[in-house]
Amino acid sequence: MDTYDVMRTTGAVRQFTGEPLPDETLTRILDNARFAPSGGNRQGTHVIVIRDEATKSALADLSVTGARRYIAQKRHGESPWNPLHPMGVTDEDLAAVQVPRATHLLDAEVLLVICVDLGVVAAFDQDLDRIGVVAGASVYPLVWNILLAARNEGFGGVLTTMAIAEEPAVKQLLAIPDDHALAAVLPLGKPVTQVRRLTRKPVSEFVTRERFDGPAFG
Repeated sequence: MDTYDVMRTTGAVRQFTGEPLPDETLTRILDNARFAPSGGNRQGTHVIVIRDEATKSALADLSVTGARRYIAQKRHGESPWNPLHPMGVTDEDLAAVQVPRATHLLDAEVLLVICVDLGVVAAFDQDLDRIGVVAGASVYPLVWNILLAARNEGFGGVLTTMAIAEEPAVKQLLAIPDDHALAAVLPLGKPVTQVRRLTRKPVSEFVTRERFDGPAFG
């Protein structure tokens, strides 16, 4: 596919046909995705390929905590898991939420668990009085490259982070070392339907000249 076509049609895929995603194809996806940029070329990422149904089920169960809070906050008009706006829902509100099973984790042909070695990231924002985001630059370019490569091969997936709320349990389940952080769980498979056109803000709505409050670009 044309590069721009891939970029414009790589949407979030959560429903899969069950068609196999062979190791040969997955290897090709990962072999191309590995050329994502990495600070200092340190390449501190580690990918775990999961096909075992019991492990998929366990990861789906470990996603419930994050999903329950997300749903409860949405119901109460809050921005879920937002670092600037503390959660206002009560324990009773949380307990009342019935969380549907993460079927996209169960139905995917493969789950990729993406980790990053915290011993090699350069977190330039670690001393700032806000939530850290810079360390994500060491892992999320790879994650997105995987999704782009999967789209190019006719497959799809979605970047999920719900399980990170239970990171200690995920680490124990998958024998992830203490010095690594869980960054994402990617379900991959053949999409039931493929998005042909994504809806995004025009450039002029989020790009400005010279300053944040400068004139619109484009």
